[in-house]
Amino acid sequence: MDKVEDLPGVGAATAEKLIAAGYDTFLSIAVTSPGEMVNIAGVTEATARKIINAARSKLEMGFETGEELLRKRESVTKISTGSQSLNAMLGGGIESGAITEVYGAYGSGKTSIAHQLAVNVQLPKEKGGAEGIAVWIDSEGTIRPEYIAKLALAQGLDSKEVLKNFRGVRSFNSDHQMLLTEKVEDLIKEGLQIKLIIVDSLMGHFRSDFSGRGELATRQQKLNKHLHTLLKLANQYNLAIYVTNQVMSKPDTFFGDPTEAIGGHVLHHASTYRVYLRRGKKGTRVAKLVDAPALPESEAIFEVTDEGIKDV
Repeated sequence: MDKVEDLPGVGAATAEKLIAAGYDTFLSIAVTSPGEMVNIAGVTEATARKIINAARSKLEMGFETGEELLRKRESVTKISTGSQSLNAMLGGGIESGAITEVYGAYGSGKTSIAHQLAVNVQLPKEKGGAEGIAVWIDSEGTIRPEYIAKLALAQGLDSKEVLKNFRGVRSFNSDHQMLLTEKVEDLIKEGLQIKLIIVDSLMGHFRSDFSGRGELATRQQKLNKHLHTLLKLANQYNLAIYVTNQVMSKPDTFFGDPTEAIGGHVLHHASTYRVYLRRGKKGTRVAKLVDAPALPESEAIFEVTDEGIKDV
């Protein structure tokens, strides 16, 4: 098996620094930037480029035919939300290898869907699962293990086993949230079959840590790095990313719904699927697919019950 230290320009000390930072495969090195390599390994930019290019040549990274890309798409997993109409709107469920951003006002159902996904990801693939576990990065104190246990029982699962196979952690600021995301890879390398990462909510800490226009550029740069860490995990390990997002009201909107997701273009371009949630009639929730590749804008109506997400 090829080792990091086999790359030209990588000595024992550099290899130790790279491996300690999680860059222990040719792929992880090939997709990093020279600037990041310089910061991690303490090498010159010229050496960093040499190392990265060598890793890329080892992997024979290049263009692929449509048939090869189609075969890769066949490995994509869809995790059921519990609602057939919501699954259909998303093209089958929450997709692996992608970020699904769900935004809406308080009580619109974002966190309820997250709890359902944390259970459903453990189901067999033929039942809408991914035969893996979820990691939940909680920025708002929203994890309710008793609700997860109740949802597991509703699925006919052993609630104790489902909770045992779940990982949750509270984040206390944006830096902590970013660090926890980077640590997910360590759990995967320890052998955990992580197939879903939940971040609830993605923007909460960034919104409070960086206030005012003067700090907007810094916030967006850090957010961009955070999102690229999530995308890297999604692509490298074929796992799904489900993030919830807060909203704001646009005062200059005179017609239609003034609700808009925060995070700006940095977040919206990184999200493969974007879903807007709002309360509907008689306790229902309405989901609108705002953006998705090869899927039309559409809506789905579902209910949030004690037994989980259900069709109306």
